[in-house]
Amino acid sequence: MIIGVPREIKDHEFRVSLTPEGVRTLCAAGHTVWVEPTAGDGSGFSDEQYRQAGARLAGSKDQLFKEAELIVKVKEPLASEYALFRSGQLLFTYLHLAASVELTKALMEAQVTAIAYETTESQDGSLPMLKPMSEIAGRLAVQVGAGYLERLQGGSGVLLGGVPGVAPGTVVVLGAGVVGSAATEIAVGMGAQVTVINQDLERLRELDTLYRGRIVTLASHQSWIDRAVEEADLVIGAVMVRGAKAPKLVSRSVVARMRSGSVIVDVAVDQGGCIETTRPTSHSDPVYRVEGVLHYCVPNMPGIVPRTSTLALTNATLPFIVRLASAGLEPAMRADPGFARGINVAKGKVMCRAVAEAHGMPWTSPA
Repeated sequence: MIIGVPREIKDHEFRVSLTPEGVRTLCAAGHTVWVEPTAGDGSGFSDEQYRQAGARLAGSKDQLFKEAELIVKVKEPLASEYALFRSGQLLFTYLHLAASVELTKALMEAQVTAIAYETTESQDGSLPMLKPMSEIAGRLAVQVGAGYLERLQGGSGVLLGGVPGVAPGTVVVLGAGVVGSAATEIAVGMGAQVTVINQDLERLRELDTLYRGRIVTLASHQSWIDRAVEEADLVIGAVMVRGAKAPKLVSRSVVARMRSGSVIVDVAVDQGGCIETTRPTSHSDPVYRVEGVLHYCVPNMPGIVPRTSTLALTNATLPFIVRLASAGLEPAMRADPGFARGINVAKGKVMCRAVAEAHGMPWTSPA
């Protein structure tokens, strides 16, 4: 199969979808890989490294899309890339279509088969390609939030870890999945007072056992959420419903009752956000203030640590890319129902139920 690796164009997106070692693996399996020049520069991989791995360097993005049967990306296509797709082409990337009806329609109209990293499952039902970026985003969320609490950044001037004689800052983590667990680990390590809120009580029991009383765990009752958020210095939005829009757990009125200079980092912004006042931002302009509270809502947070992120992403995606390229679409999907759940759009139809429900569109089973 002919595989294309384009340069990402989302604001300050420095990741690339394949490392040179990933390219070498695919070429050794008999596939042809086209790479757009400078695609790997942001992650520290030169064009020469890709050449030595067996890749062909495309003359332009247009040429790459014309040559490739399978486009492997990191982030969802932007509007300027919609016209590059052609009927029957395969796209494998993070899509988050529930948050974008425009992209959903564009892929349907182009007759592209779009497979999402974030809905592809392993045999145990986990999300192997979402997990590494969620781990990174969760860790970054606390790091970024702590920075914006600094007075010079417009925050309230709270040090999360506190000092002897002064109470530590309070962190509320909404969700105890991969993002929430990673955020909790870093927040606890920084010495903050951490509250984790989640629907799954068994998961809360696991965290309570792990941290031995160093965190507070709360069931997801709305009044408890409201009270905890109102008293927080830093709120991490870490709610995820597979393929669907995130539920709004925090209203604007609750945000208005938070202390001025508090910070919200909504990692769920990819799926529409779990805070009513969330709107997507970018690394160029990452924060805005609503009701006196700083909001950091950058959809591609791992893009600011691209070396780590690209290596982790290729570790997770390469086995699936090899199977897809070597077996072909239908055999690969028939052999693995979890892989088939990654299909979001094909033959002009929506094949992810959560995406169809988000946009009020008909759903077609991948089967």
